[in-house]
Amino acid sequence: MDKTTRISRTELAILNCLWDSDGATIRELTDQVYPDGTPTNYATVQKLLDRLEEKGVVRRDRSSRAHRFRAIVSQEQYIGGRLQALADSVCGGSFTPLLTQLVRGKRLKKGDLDELQALLGKLSSRKKKS
Repeated sequence: MDKTTRISRTELAILNCLWDSDGATIRELTDQVYPDGTPTNYATVQKLLDRLEEKGVVRRDRSSRAHRFRAIVSQEQYIGGRLQALADSVCGGSFTPLLTQLVRGKRLKKGDLDELQALLGKLSSRKKKS
């Protein structure tokens, strides 16, 4: 997936379901995204999966009658690509202003702060070794 690939909110809802599973059929995805789904919702999910497949983020397994779909881009890859695109367009490619704003703009939970400090410690250790 190119970092500039645009994923709509409804496509992202489908991707979130696929990231949480080991693949799913159109019917299974329709039931998750539209619990009281109609035939129109089924057709919508089918169209969304076609688009995601064209964008190279989903793969279709045609080996059985009911095709199974799997995400071939991880959630981490998708998030990284979107953040890089945002940093490129807003911050001249630098993550520092983006991360600073995220940390300052939202109160962090204790666990989040600990995780960030551990990550910064690892990155600092790597930098010193190189």
